[in-house]
Amino acid sequence: MMDHQAKKLEELVASNEKKKSKKTRFVAITSGKGGVGKSTISSNLAYVLAQSGLNVGIFDADIGLANLDVMFNVKIKKNILHVLKGEATVSDILIPITRNLILIPGESGDEILKYSNQALFERFMSEAQVLDKLDVMIIDTGAGIGNHIQMFIDAADEVIVVTVPDPAAITDAYATIKTIATLRDDISMIMNQVKNERESTAVYQKIKKVALANIGKQLNLKLIGKINADVKVSSSVKQRALFSATYPSSVVHKDIVAIANSITSTLERDVLVTPSESGLSGLFKRLVKHF
Repeated sequence: MMDHQAKKLEELVASNEKKKSKKTRFVAITSGKGGVGKSTISSNLAYVLAQSGLNVGIFDADIGLANLDVMFNVKIKKNILHVLKGEATVSDILIPITRNLILIPGESGDEILKYSNQALFERFMSEAQVLDKLDVMIIDTGAGIGNHIQMFIDAADEVIVVTVPDPAAITDAYATIKTIATLRDDISMIMNQVKNERESTAVYQKIKKVALANIGKQLNLKLIGKINADVKVSSSVKQRALFSATYPSSVVHKDIVAIANSITSTLERDVLVTPSESGLSGLFKRLVKHF
């Protein structure tokens, strides 16, 4: 079945060669363990990127916890599996959050494509083109290093590992980096809940030293930002609000803006590609390679 899908995908790609869409940058945000603020960072980062004028999609691949509906204070009725089963259209499941920001309720990687047959897959790829104008797609993965998470990590243009300055979290982050390094050399990090820039840099340097010694010098592990420990973050989560929207003059908002600027600096602006290379179609084109 998957061979048929892959073949059909190639035919769809060929048929769309004359159409042009924006080149979406796929950014996977992951962590070694739960509870380190991965979804909080994903949601606020997506919001800040959208506020800067970019068209942003955020794909919830962390279905086990389904945090993003809480972060954005919305109710999810159907997700990507309902589309793949033919029970909903892509447009049915999309949830507009703010101007330029759309939540795409997803599924874990091992569930995606399991139910889709050739006809449904063709329809899905066609419908998914409603998102072919996305500049950035944030993929909020599950925590850990399972195969279903590796699928998204392999499909992304950029992978960001979130951790906190806690010994257990640091150990888990290193294990995650080690696994990701089997798929790619470029890995980014965000230090969350730190006291200051100095602590952020110290934890990063500690992880980098061990990683380079054990994984190899080819590893390009870079720190793209930090989020200070701040009660405004936890209080926003409890209120089902984004700290960047609630506290726009806070240090933590400035922290997330700095991370957003790091991502926008890597965007290939004004590059046009076929619709099947961008947005949700582009993500699934990359994921289908695993089958």
